[in-house]
Amino acid sequence: MKIAVNGKEQVVDFEPDTPLLWVIRDELKLKGTKFGCGKGLCGACTVHLNGSPIRSCITPVSAVENQNITTIEGIGTEENPHPLQASWAEFNVPQCGYCQSGQLMAASALLANNQSPTDADIDTAMASNICRCGTYPRIKAAIHHAADSLKNS
Repeated sequence: MKIAVNGKEQVVDFEPDTPLLWVIRDELKLKGTKFGCGKGLCGACTVHLNGSPIRSCITPVSAVENQNITTIEGIGTEENPHPLQASWAEFNVPQCGYCQSGQLMAASALLANNQSPTDADIDTAMASNICRCGTYPRIKAAIHHAADSLKNS
């Protein structure tokens, strides 16, 4: 089947019920998307499907055929980071870092649709992404900072 990942069309050969996460990590070797709970509850595996955040650990690859997937590797680079990635570094958001790609993917989906999020907007958008280190205040501050950066660019 065909899927587009980070703007590049890919042909993958997997059982239709294989979770997208394993296709991304094992076949495409994109290791930024993490396995967390395997039940779609923690958010570590968050990617975008046509711009909307989804849980790749519970999404079968057959559900994304001929659609656009964006992983953490697709939102920015070291040379040209997404404003959220720059804010994450500036606000020293990660501690262990395990949940951060999922957090960034949820936050980037929010900012793609709302460049002036309120605290309540951020809380709603980020509610299902768990950070066991408890960096939620820094995550919120970094999202606000990135939103300001996007408005001023």
